[in-house]
Amino acid sequence: MQVLGVPVFMHPNNAENIAKPDALQGAGDLGNVIGNPLETMLFLSHMIYDGALDRFPGLKICGAHAGGYLPSYLGRNDVACEVRPNAKCVNKKKPREYLHDQILADSMIFSPEGIRHMVAEMGPSQVVYGTDMPFVWPDTVDAILAAEIPDAQKEAILGGNLVKLLRL
Repeated sequence: MQVLGVPVFMHPNNAENIAKPDALQGAGDLGNVIGNPLETMLFLSHMIYDGALDRFPGLKICGAHAGGYLPSYLGRNDVACEVRPNAKCVNKKKPREYLHDQILADSMIFSPEGIRHMVAEMGPSQVVYGTDMPFVWPDTVDAILAAEIPDAQKEAILGGNLVKLLRL
């Protein structure tokens, strides 16, 4: 994808390949609610720690479901390679840095505070409007508009970032 100059959109599959069978069964649709963000975070973490993003510095990946849990755990991820001898990291930069240029996330977090937090951790250029229409999840426009971020950042998230990314 780097050669083509097109972004990759990563959408998970209810953590079917990363959780024990039936681990996410029961009330709450946990395969979707917890499994999807978990699988997104795992995928993006492998891309960072295994050095794939360093080998392909022009690659842009958009992680579904607000980038999973990665934007909320950047502090822990940033120090993992420094303090965990068994981490075996091959990434050349801190995970946070990849979220500032190569990794984007959609707005499927559903709360104004979630949007504000993503912008604070990733930067406004790395968050893009996302929707699961026609499925049952709510649209994220209201959360973006209610987020305590400048109007210019709201405009970027609602379309400007994708216009640049997709060269429309």
